[in-house]
Amino acid sequence: MKSKRQLMIMELIKNHDISTQEELVDRLLENGIEVTQATISRDIKKLGLVKIPDGYGGYKYSLPVERKQTDVYNWLRRMFRDFVVGMDYSENIIVVNTLPGTADGVGSAIDNLEWEEIIGTVAGDDTVIIVVKPKEETESIFHKLEEFWS
Repeated sequence: MKSKRQLMIMELIKNHDISTQEELVDRLLENGIEVTQATISRDIKKLGLVKIPDGYGGYKYSLPVERKQTDVYNWLRRMFRDFVVGMDYSENIIVVNTLPGTADGVGSAIDNLEWEEIIGTVAGDDTVIIVVKPKEETESIFHKLEEFWS
């Protein structure tokens, strides 16, 4: 599950100071994901990770400061195709059902769209709730999200 592994890499990079590929391999193993250093190297390139100063004279991996909009759309399309199992909406709420354990990543991908009509997402284990404002835009946003799924 490449997408799940890459989601875990992004979460680890966001939450921990990781300075080497070997350290990243070890963290992934701690989280039940077996991976080789060569695979990590490809993932780092694919995710566009960069090394930044860690404040202690060394360097650590970081997510790219800015993602191109096409990258965000491709990322979301991949997430939707791999993990989304259903969607529905009512009033100003869109509910996205995902495979267990993947809602957080899907929610993060939706947040990265930075669509002004989406005022927030809440992710559980297998469900993402999207709050839309104004509510008249809910159906339009729903159909835009559906395009990533088809």
